[in-house]
Amino acid sequence: MRKSVLFIFFVLISTFIHGKNRIYNILNFGAINDGQTINTLAIQNAIDSCSIKGGTVIFPAGDFLTGTLYLKSNVTIHLSENAKLIGSTNIKDYPHNSPEYKFYGDTWVKQSLIYAEKQENIAISGNGTIDGQGWAFKNSIRKKPDRYMNRPYVLWFVECTNVKVEDIFMTNSAMWMQHYLACNKVRISGIRVFNHCNKNNDMIDIDGCKDVIISDCIGDTDDDALTIKSTSNRKSENIIVNNCILSSHCNAIKCGTESSGGFKNIVISNCIVRPSEQRTVIYGTPNGISGITLGMVDGGILDGININNIIIEGVTVPLYMRLGNRARAYRTDQGVIPVGSFKNVQINNIYATGADSISCSFTGIPGHPIENISLSNIQISFKGGIEMNENLPDVPELETHYPESTMFGILPASALFIRHAKNINLNQIQFSFDKTDTRPALICEDVKNLRLQNISLGINSKPKYMLGLKNCSSVSVSGWKIDSPIETFVKVNGGKSNDIMVYNNNGIFSKKIQVGNDVAKSAIIE
Repeated sequence: MRKSVLFIFFVLISTFIHGKNRIYNILNFGAINDGQTINTLAIQNAIDSCSIKGGTVIFPAGDFLTGTLYLKSNVTIHLSENAKLIGSTNIKDYPHNSPEYKFYGDTWVKQSLIYAEKQENIAISGNGTIDGQGWAFKNSIRKKPDRYMNRPYVLWFVECTNVKVEDIFMTNSAMWMQHYLACNKVRISGIRVFNHCNKNNDMIDIDGCKDVIISDCIGDTDDDALTIKSTSNRKSENIIVNNCILSSHCNAIKCGTESSGGFKNIVISNCIVRPSEQRTVIYGTPNGISGITLGMVDGGILDGININNIIIEGVTVPLYMRLGNRARAYRTDQGVIPVGSFKNVQINNIYATGADSISCSFTGIPGHPIENISLSNIQISFKGGIEMNENLPDVPELETHYPESTMFGILPASALFIRHAKNINLNQIQFSFDKTDTRPALICEDVKNLRLQNISLGINSKPKYMLGLKNCSSVSVSGWKIDSPIETFVKVNGGKSNDIMVYNNNGIFSKKIQVGNDVAKSAIIE
């Protein structure tokens, strides 16, 4: 309450100094705060009047029911404490909007509670609430993509510049809570989101935006939480995310799934991923499918991702990277979509507990490796408990599949499976298991320039061999610490295996290296 009063006082003082009336209270335009009267026209009149000279549209305490509002340049919507902007449950109160900017989904997503296109210097602030009442819009019997129709976003900003969303609480969107499409200079801070009333209940979607800062936010959603997308040829780039607490039944931190333009120069740091307070799920699992997902499947370029200082609790798969070839076009005239590229990723200082037994995976596809991936100071504890000593299952390529961290099922590696990769560096990694697991800890296939250094395996990792290498070259394995006696440390297969060095490792094993018949003797460097 005090913060809202101070804000209004500051605006009044500023108005007095500059000699201009920049405050527009929606009550003065006929809005009624009874939660039953539709106030669309009154609120829009306040926004339109404010946009002439710029200023702040004030929502005082009370419940204000409305349909679509069009936010305009140089206007701030300020929701005072105990003010609630409530979305109408009548779909007729949400007119269709077709942005000039074309993207995947522009034929079936057309509605939003608050909409802005090609506006600048717009903001939403305050300690109030926006409630989309999205539970009223159910299209579960429709087939894709029609199932997305007639489910309004809460916020939808397209090609806008200088956007701020601060401090508000948002809940109950019928679709994604916020969609920022092709916007520049976006600042989102201090918001809280609880979104569990419908399908596709993302917390926030940054889509082809540039120069974005997201900080100090708390979100709990059924679908993905922090989601960075690229549903057009425009990259999402120059993005900083820090100091957030995220919960999702699906993916807490995600680049993808749509990746047409790609992702460049993204830093995510100092975040906590924790289980959702909502235990009933629409998608996913109560604790979440993944902590961090980087998924490139529709072309595009992923280049320059830095993720640091993340605590991840209870999700099925803490870390997942995927370059695939779903090749979904965002326009009908695009023709063949080439395979994208995936390179230059650094992930440091990750502490994850309660991971399931599926294990983590970093995979490209044949001829298209993920490249220049560096992980350091990683601690992950898995449930373990999988018995698998012989006849490890082949992992299908699934090149065209949706990139989900559970897509391969239980993997033949208990901790990490790497395939079709180049220039991979793992250092200071600790894997532990609650129950005895007899799968190899790591399996690497078709990997060039691989450095596996200072890796520690807990006492419940008890495979016949600890590290499997197949068709890998220029490999260095050193500084490992293995707590349980095992039969073989490293098993090497594949005629393309070459230049493999194993040295300075600490453990009790009968045989350091087991070499397959298809491996040249010169491939191993003692």
